[in-house]
Parts: sequence; structure tokens; C-alpha cells
Amino acid sequence: MDVASRFSEKVIQIIRNAIEEADGNEVFFVGKINDDGIIVSVEVGARGNEDSVIVNNNAARGGHVLIHNHPSGYLRPSEADQSIAYNASDTSMGFYIVNNEVTDVYPVVEPIKPRKLLYTNPDEAAFFLSKEGPLAKKNPNYEERPAQMELVKEITAAFNGNKIGVFEAGTGVGKSFAYLVPSILWAVNNKERVVISTGTINLQQQLYEKDIPAAQEITGKKIKAVLLKGRQNYVCLRRLSDAVTEPSLFEDENDLIKKIDDWTRESETGSRTDLTFNPPESVWSKVNSESDSCMGGRCPFREDCFVMKVRKEAADANLIVVNHHLLFADIESRMSGAGYEDTAVLPPYKRIVFDEAHGIEDSATSFFSESFTRFKLLKQVNLLYRQWRGTRSGFLVQAAAVSAADDFTERVDVCIEAIRDAAAVLDQDAVLLLDDGFNVRIHDGNAENYTRIFEGIERLKEAVTDFYNLAQTVVSKIDDKDSDIPAVWESKTVLGRIEGYGVLFEHFINWDAHRDKVYWMQKVRMPPKTPGEEPVLFVQFYETPLDIAPMMNGGVFEPLDSVVCTSATLRTENHFGYWLRRTGACFVPEERLAKNSFESPFPYRTNVLFGVPADAPFPDSPYYQTYVEQTVPRLIEAAGGRTLVLFTSYDSLKYAYNAAASALVGKGITLLKQGDEDRFRLLENFKEDTQSVLFATDSFWEGVDVPGDSLSQVIIVKLPFAVPNDPVFAARSEDLENKGGNPFMQLSVPQAVIKFRQGFGRLMRRGDDRGVIIVLDRRIVEKRYGKMFTTSVPMSRRMYNPLEQIISAVEKFF
Repeated sequence: MDVASRFSEKVIQIIRNAIEEADGNEVFFVGKINDDGIIVSVEVGARGNEDSVIVNNNAARGGHVLIHNHPSGYLRPSEADQSIAYNASDTSMGFYIVNNEVTDVYPVVEPIKPRKLLYTNPDEAAFFLSKEGPLAKKNPNYEERPAQMELVKEITAAFNGNKIGVFEAGTGVGKSFAYLVPSILWAVNNKERVVISTGTINLQQQLYEKDIPAAQEITGKKIKAVLLKGRQNYVCLRRLSDAVTEPSLFEDENDLIKKIDDWTRESETGSRTDLTFNPPESVWSKVNSESDSCMGGRCPFREDCFVMKVRKEAADANLIVVNHHLLFADIESRMSGAGYEDTAVLPPYKRIVFDEAHGIEDSATSFFSESFTRFKLLKQVNLLYRQWRGTRSGFLVQAAAVSAADDFTERVDVCIEAIRDAAAVLDQDAVLLLDDGFNVRIHDGNAENYTRIFEGIERLKEAVTDFYNLAQTVVSKIDDKDSDIPAVWESKTVLGRIEGYGVLFEHFINWDAHRDKVYWMQKVRMPPKTPGEEPVLFVQFYETPLDIAPMMNGGVFEPLDSVVCTSATLRTENHFGYWLRRTGACFVPEERLAKNSFESPFPYRTNVLFGVPADAPFPDSPYYQTYVEQTVPRLIEAAGGRTLVLFTSYDSLKYAYNAAASALVGKGITLLKQGDEDRFRLLENFKEDTQSVLFATDSFWEGVDVPGDSLSQVIIVKLPFAVPNDPVFAARSEDLENKGGNPFMQLSVPQAVIKFRQGFGRLMRRGDDRGVIIVLDRRIVEKRYGKMFTTSVPMSRRMYNPLEQIISAVEKFF
């Protein structure tokens, strides 16, 4: 074919020269085309031998056509070429083969001509939030935030330049508007979809109900925004109908299912958060939507399906708001073969904004982990078949009515009994082996101690396989015309889950063949159902990814056009190295990576006192807990309540809470403790009662937003280092050490600094807030690594004095 109609003269010469420099071997090129479809620029991505060359995906990202030469002059595609062409078409790229002289070309796949993008002027985007802009005109007391203006410009430039943007924005910068304004402008001007991913459903709600409507008003752009939650948050009308038709053996469950059924007739969303009551998980799990049990277009309720409705809304939305967990479900689907051009869990998109991006590693680790317990396994078995007082029920019993298979009931009872026995013995052995330990990781140094566990999993696998094969026989002998019967569909769904457990059993037994995963066990204590009963102990078995960085790079940063990651806490020691390594952004080419930080505008220097008692014992002292129990009540009283006390151990929290309850009797101070009520109710009570104190740990280090007098003191009991024997942390530390790194300085300290910064950030939530932060761990001053903590938080008035002087200063401060 005529090369002149496809290549500019300049490009032809560049390709010829590159092939000549490679001694006539195969060379891989990436070309860019103009509006007429002619390749006007080209770059070399890789060089090979006379028979083959690798495809450089990083180079391919920025182009429109993949090109390589056949030195033989025979231009018909080989099987390897066809495979490359198939993958190229999946990303809308063309694929050409040329001869060494570039006088002939064979277009295997035609490229899609680039759509003309309308780039956003960064200054124009920033104008919307300037002192002359529409937001200022609506609010006479509006104050322009220089850091927010710069952040808007950086995010706009990241969209324009197809970059990965990593931006730390301190509390008060206004990062939500800073990414919403560029996202709205880009989505409207280019008719592209932008996905906003947040850490929690609560943040999703705030963005959707408050921030996005305000940003639309500011920009004057009419957009369609949709809030999408995971399927499990929506009721499934088919499953609900089945639950109503086949009542539970427990009357209270039937009453709740009837209430849910009545509610769906009025609800517009079908979302669990819109229910006026909170059904227990045992009830909701019977009626919620699940991806593997969805009948799609064959469902008799498809016209009224709540999930289908919200997905139809999302199909033509400009902005889709999700949480990290749902986004990773979509990424997993795309990486597993769905591709990036079609709808998977979400409609296709090319640009993402990660809010609360400091939590990406934890969110991805959680999502891509697998686990099993005997209760989770038996729940799936019981969905298929169960017997109660002589009555047999379950999806498999219903499906058997239309199956040509022989009667299976006698054999199935034997199979299920074998599963119950094997699961019970495995649990018993695991609980005894863990002894006083809470969890344990399987590794080279201890695997021989757990031979009995592996044998137990093998027995369980065999019992589950026998049951699976029997159930599969029943399902396989059902005529195709009956395959849409709900019980048949559900049977296949549950069998798929049981098959997945079989794979997990196999992986656990052969853990040493899967070195990219962490295999560990955790003892769980189930509270007794009735007073006087002993708690039930069981073990949860986990498979967790060792490193999410390669997945994030291959599934997010590499295939998408631009990804903006923002949070108030991404840096340690004033650089992004730790976060970049842990999330895979370190693999992004330097020229495609944009990084910057924007300091909080809040007046920390004048409004915050940061104190560390110089006479506190070190945390490893036997007197430390006693010191905490004596000191915390005195600090609370000095502040008049209004304190958030953050712990790293729930046991330490309980003892300190009890000590404070005794010490503060009659002082008019309300004490609240994590675990006594759900998180939302605890925080509401804390906000409303300005004399209250909240004792909390773990998740309360972040996401607590209590501006004003209700939170005027934060006490950080101990620096939030991960527990060294945490299985996943230990595995990652060991992996880092094996690679020649320093686990303490490269993993322990940076991880603790990020969490410390989150805890520190609970105090100042608006510009006129003022208060005290007390850290009872003097390692922050006396240990060499302590500087990594103190330099990572805003400068404020600081004290390193004896406790009595600090308490006096707190009293004077208030």
C-alpha cells in the first residue's frame, strides 16, 4: 500500500534511519496521527532481532498507531502480530507493518482519528474561585485562598497533559472545589466522563449532595452527576420476592423482610442508607443485590431494578462519584478482560480523581484479599441445601425439581456432614495452635509447625469438592429452557462461590508457590447470643496481596489518561517517596508525573499549642499505662472536656476510659467510648455535647470532622506504629529487607507518620478553630526518627516540658 498516504516524509526518514541503526532488525515504533490520519511524529519504543521485538506499553500510551518492520519484506501479520493487533484495537490504536525501506505498509488495524480536545485554561479555571469570581460574588465575606488557586491550576494542567497528578493539600486549602471545578469543565467541554473516588460512602454523600451542586453553580455548567455504590448497598427485587415467597424459619426475620418489601414500593433508590431502620446483616444479605447472582436482562424484575436504574443514569453522566472499593471492583473487572473501552462495573472512563488518596494502599489491599471461615463456607452450603426438623430446603432442592438427575438427598446429607466435621476439626486445631496469639503468618520459618492445618484444609477441600461435584451433577442435568428459573440461577451462583473457596484452599495449602501473596490466620471471638454462654472462638484464613504497586500501575496509572491523587497527608519528611512506592506511582515516567504540596492556610502558629510531656515514661516502660491513666483525666479537666483521645490499642483505651470515668465523676464531663455505639451516633453525640470526651482508636484517627468548641484538644497517647507482628506488615517488612531495604525507616516510620498526621489534623477543621494537641509519647522528641513526625505537621507553639507545666499551659490556653 502507498506509504505516502499514511506517513509524512519526515516520519518515513526517521523510521528508515532507526531501522538502519538497529542493523536491519525489527524495531517497535509509536506514531501520532493528524486530523487527516497521516502519521506526523514517531518515536522508537524498543529494538529486537530479525524475528521479533517487544511492545513497549509505556511508549504506546501516548500514540495512535503501533508500527514495526518485517526485515524479510513479507508484511502479512504473524500470530504474534495478530495478538498485538487485537490488544491495540482494544485501546483504539492502529497497527501497521512496514518493510525496512518503508516503501510498503500493511495496515493490520486502522487507527481511530484523535478527537480534538478542548483544553482548559488553568487561569480561567482558577478564576471561578478567585476574589473576582462567581463564588466571591455570592459571599461578601469570601477570602481567596492562594493555595487553592494554585491547586486548581495544577489539576487542570494534569488533565490537559494526560498526567498523573499527586497533590497534597493541607486542611483548609479547599481541595474538593479544587478538583471539582477542573473535572466539571473538562467533562462538559470534551464530553468525557470523570470518576471521583473517595475513601468512604459518607464522603461520597457529601460530594454528591453538597459540593458538586455548589461547584455547578460556581462554574455555571449544567452537568449530570451520579452517586454509585457497590451492588450490596441496593436491594435486589428478585431475591426479595424469593425471600417473601419462601419465608424464613425465624419469624422476626420474616417481619423485617416484609418491612423491606413495603419500603421498596415507595423508595426511589433502593439503597440501604435510605431505610428508616437498620436490618441486621443476616437479613440484608438475603435480599441485597450481588453481581454473581444477577440475572441481567433475563431477570423478571429488570424493568424496576434499582441497580439497573442507577447504572442507566451513570451511562450518560459527566461525573460519577464512587468509593475506592467500588472503583477497585471495576479495575479488577477491566484487568480480567473487560478492557477499558466498554462498561464493566462502571461505564468507561479515562480520568479519575482519587480523594483521600493516602488510603489507596489499604483500600486495594482489603479489596484484593480473600478469606474463608467455617461460618462463611457453611452459609453458602446452607443456601444450596439445608434440613430443619425433617424439612429440606434450599436452592438446590428447588432446582432438583426440574433436573433429570437421580435423587441426591441421601448422598448430600453425607457430604454436608463431612464438610461440617472437617470445618469444625480445622477450626479447633487452628484455635489451639494459635493458643494465646491473635494471628499468625505462614512463612518459611514456621510452615512446618502448621502441617496439621494444611492437612485439615486438604480434608475440607476434599469434602467440599465431593459436595460441589454432587450439586454440579444436579444443575448440569437441567434443561436450558429452565435455566432462568431463579433457584437454578442462584444454585449456579452459589456453586461458583464454592468453587472459589476450593481455589483458595488450594492456594493456602501450596502457599509457597504464591510468593506474591501473604497467607495468614486470625483468631476471632464471636460474642455469645445469650447471656451466660461462652463466646465462640473461630479462625479466619486470609490470602492478601504482598504488594499492590504493580496492580495499581498496570490497572490504573498506565491505561488511564490522567489520574489525580489528592489528600491532606501524602508526604513524609516533605517528600512523596513513600506514597509513590507503596501505590505504584513510582513506576510512572518522570515526565508524566506531576507532584506538589499546598500548605494549610489555617493559623496553626497562633491557634495551636503542641505539647509533649518531658517527664513521661517511654511506651515500653511497665509504668507507661499507669501514667496514661493518671494523665489523660487531668488533661481532660484542664480543657473542660471537648477532647478526642486517640489510642493505638483498644485494651489501653478501655483501661484509660475506666480510670477517667472514676477520676472525673461529678465534673460535668460526658465520656464516650468507641464500641459503645455505632460511629455515626458517637460522633453526633460528641459534636452536640461540648463538654464531652471521645476515647477512640484506629478508624477515628481520620474522617472525624468536628469544627468549633466540641473538639478543642486532641491527645495522642502513642505514636501510631503498626504492630510488628501484624501478618501483612511483617511480610512486607521481610520483603523489603530481602531487597536490601530498611523496614523500620522505609515502612514502619513513614506509615506511622501518615497516620500521625491524620490524627493531628482532627483538631483544626476551620480557620477560627483553636486548641491543643498533646502527645504522651516522648519518642517524638528524643528519638532520631521523631523529627520525621514533627517536621510533617504545621508549625505551631511547641512545648517539651514537665507535665505540670503543660497542664498549666493548657488551662491558660482555654
